[in-house]
Amino acid sequence: MSDDSGKGIEDKARGATPDLVGPYLAKVLDEERWRQPKVELVSGGRSNLTYVVTAEDGAEVILRRPPLGHVLPTAHDMTREFTVISALRDTDVPVPEAIHLCTDEDVIGAPFYVMERLRGHILRSAWPPGYADTPERKRAIGDALVDTLAKIHAVDWAAVGLEEFGHPEGFMARQLRRWTQQWERSTTRELPMMDELIAKLEEKLPTSPDPTIVHGDFRIDNTILDPDQPGRILGVLDWEMSTLGDPLADLGLTLVYWPNEGDVDEYKKAFGQITVTEADGFLSREDVVARYADATGRDVSDVTWYWSFGFFKLAVILEGIHARFLQGKTVGEGFETIGDRVPPLVLVGTYVLDRGEVGSI
Repeated sequence: MSDDSGKGIEDKARGATPDLVGPYLAKVLDEERWRQPKVELVSGGRSNLTYVVTAEDGAEVILRRPPLGHVLPTAHDMTREFTVISALRDTDVPVPEAIHLCTDEDVIGAPFYVMERLRGHILRSAWPPGYADTPERKRAIGDALVDTLAKIHAVDWAAVGLEEFGHPEGFMARQLRRWTQQWERSTTRELPMMDELIAKLEEKLPTSPDPTIVHGDFRIDNTILDPDQPGRILGVLDWEMSTLGDPLADLGLTLVYWPNEGDVDEYKKAFGQITVTEADGFLSREDVVARYADATGRDVSDVTWYWSFGFFKLAVILEGIHARFLQGKTVGEGFETIGDRVPPLVLVGTYVLDRGEVGSI
């Protein structure tokens, strides 16, 4: 006889369906307009699931919930995301308004939260027609991204109520150990080059600067850009891996998502598609590091270690997504090639660590 004990939760987990979300939001927000909403999965999600919830009168909010199936420990924490964007609301860091957190898994099968929907551009591999159509405007966007990262790292985390948000002592050693363990839990294949990269990262582990808030996944497509004012960021999204720790971990991961013109094909294979950072006028990786150093006054001489760690971390994340895909636990399209991107990431991560420069690969 089959065991259907988890079927009810699994059915709920298949999505934030209107019949579950609507009555709940109408009750907790005390607004009847949410009772029969339209709920749409936002395309392109590879981690937490993101939905647009539209009320009968056209009002909109964003709902975020964890992915289905294989979920790594400490990842996809809804309370963490909700806590940090709530704390940052009155700082210089642009974030959406946090509206409601639900920790009751009986509602849709997992914890979730609701936040303001911001209207703007999210840039990935292409520029919207007519947007930032000069090198100077593209440069302004690159400058704003680096400056926003510096603003995140300048927040007095104790003053905004985040003193219990993380444990910054020994942060990078703990991060390396944690992501290594998550690789071991997620891996679907033998990959000796990953073992070699982990050993090199352990050997060359740098001394961290003073701790800051760490976003954990800061990149251009985790920001919403003002459609009318290139160079103005409306909001920073996807805080699921945020904590207190080494700010250079953010800088290193940002460089991962900042391809330069002339980078080798292995870099491109690692992403499937290259981001807009190759455009004429956009900052190079060297420009990013220099601007960040000027804005923060931090020593960035070990930045290539953090850059390599960023490739390692992304490889672990994608292997976890690949594992969920193999289990049939992904929602949306485009997951079938995720696993192919892991070996090139490991290869490039090893190369940049060995070379020790942030120029073209």
